[in-house]
Amino acid sequence: MNTAQAQLGAIRQVLQQRAQAVAAARTAREEAERRAEAERNLFALTVGPVSPLRVQRRALLERARALPVARQRELDEQAVMHEAISDEFDVESLLDTDEALSYRRPGMGLDVIRQLRRGRWSLQGQLDLHGLRSDEARVALGQFLREAHKVGWRCVRVVHGKGLGSPGKTPVLKNKVQRWLVQKNEVLAFVQARASDGGAGALVVLLAPGW
Repeated sequence: MNTAQAQLGAIRQVLQQRAQAVAAARTAREEAERRAEAERNLFALTVGPVSPLRVQRRALLERARALPVARQRELDEQAVMHEAISDEFDVESLLDTDEALSYRRPGMGLDVIRQLRRGRWSLQGQLDLHGLRSDEARVALGQFLREAHKVGWRCVRVVHGKGLGSPGKTPVLKNKVQRWLVQKNEVLAFVQARASDGGAGALVVLLAPGW
């Protein structure tokens, strides 16, 4: 046998071995698939039909119920405000009656009054008490000051009128408003408004900084 024939025989032998290996691998793969199919069938026969669980991607939260209106609490708060500012409070000793009426909390300098009169602080809100009875005006003033302080207003105007429509032309509400204001912790000072802002019928009030 010559060399060429020997090489050809060796190549054929290698090809034959590769073919056998491929066949063996195919047989092994088919056998593994048959075993897996048999196991699946056995599971299905044992447990019965199954369905995959649906994936829940949203958390189901109970919607919060609307809270009932605390009507009694509102009434209680109004009662507290009603009692917190008294008509019997002696205000005369706290007011400065120089060229015009003014008030400043102890510790506040005279320059605060001067700046208020000159319009140093711009007006940020106003409460008009015209036409209200005394009790209504007291509650309205308390609520107004509380809300103004909450939102951070520093300077507001309270219009109480000049009392020209009152019996005897006496400014009853004006005097009461002065008493109420000096009893409120939110109030630092107030002055009679300038003529262009209401004059003797209104007060310009400086409030403490809000929370």
